[in-house]
Amino acid sequence: MSVLIVPKTETEALDHRADFPAIPAGWAYLDTAATAQKPQAVIDAITRGYDTTYATVHRGVYQRSADMTLAFEAARRRVAAFLNAGSENEIVFVRGATEGINLVAQCWAGTQLKAGDRILLSQLEHHSNIVPWQMVAERLGVAIDVIPLTPDHKIDLDAMGAMITPAHKLVALAHVSNVLGSLLDARRAADIAHSVGARLLLDGCQAVPRIAVDVAALDCDFYVFSGHKLYGPTGIGVLWARPELLDAMPPYQGGGSMIDKVSFAKTTYAPPPGRFEAGTPHIVGVLGLHAAIDYVESIGLDRIHAHETALVTLTREALSQINSLTLFGPEDSAGIVSFSIQGVHPHDIGTILDEAGVAVRAGHHCAQPLMETLGVDATARASFGVYNTADDVAALVRGIERVTRIFG
Repeated sequence: MSVLIVPKTETEALDHRADFPAIPAGWAYLDTAATAQKPQAVIDAITRGYDTTYATVHRGVYQRSADMTLAFEAARRRVAAFLNAGSENEIVFVRGATEGINLVAQCWAGTQLKAGDRILLSQLEHHSNIVPWQMVAERLGVAIDVIPLTPDHKIDLDAMGAMITPAHKLVALAHVSNVLGSLLDARRAADIAHSVGARLLLDGCQAVPRIAVDVAALDCDFYVFSGHKLYGPTGIGVLWARPELLDAMPPYQGGGSMIDKVSFAKTTYAPPPGRFEAGTPHIVGVLGLHAAIDYVESIGLDRIHAHETALVTLTREALSQINSLTLFGPEDSAGIVSFSIQGVHPHDIGTILDEAGVAVRAGHHCAQPLMETLGVDATARASFGVYNTADDVAALVRGIERVTRIFG
């Protein structure tokens, strides 16, 4: 089998590998959906934060602390602009999307829902967008319903429209699937949810590195993402929510910074977002997130999406020529290609590819219900970033050819 080649103008208009010092020559890193590599600009921002400018925030009266507080809050404004939020006060810094979803589950769903209410999820959700809702449902006597997928593995919004009832108070969906790359028509999902008075939460982990996100245009109610998938550091993420929802939510944790006044008789809490940011925050992580947003927007999310789409097309066309290989997800998946090879465990695929200098993810991808829907225990997954080129796809295909030779 020969590797398909596409014109350089389609896949090599972006070639930012030199910006990423952790990617050596000859290594095809195709695991961006798990975590993105970090550009030098982000590394430099983190280094400066710890090296020459470090101090605490929101506490010190000395100049460096004041300067760091200004930088920290400037990052909050940067995130708000990135999402087209109405105000920086709608941006809550969390450890990642998982914590953001749990915060909404405990502080909104846990106080607003009651026995007999229902939550609507889909078959392709990450465990982080399933388990927190199950915990709330078990505690409150709330039921969970699951939207099926279309034949090309997208969330079936026609089915959603037929299933949803006034008893559904929350819909929680992936904006882009971490396994399939399926892109949700999020505005239509919001319209369906709001038609019965339900709130919509979107898991944006795989969306924000690939497409422009405008929470006002999407008309969602909650949006979460993790910084490390956006070429930023680990341990930092974002919850955006409508201000009236944040105002009505009690705090998630108690401690420093999230208070108005403390006495042994009674404690009153700070307004959002401070109410949800107990303790000393991940200061330098926030600065790194700011740098990551600057980095992707300097390239352009439209260009990033077009680049990754071209790589997905190239990959799917090449892999579809292998008879023993099954592709999952839609043809127009956003930066992600999952597949299996008949008679070969995905872990063996990953190990053999690693020997060839190709890094992919192999397993259930924290989406075991989806694996059951697909009829497999696990898949191999290649996922792309701004640093990938057609050469990486060629290396992937050569590695898979070797897998099929080894296993016959």
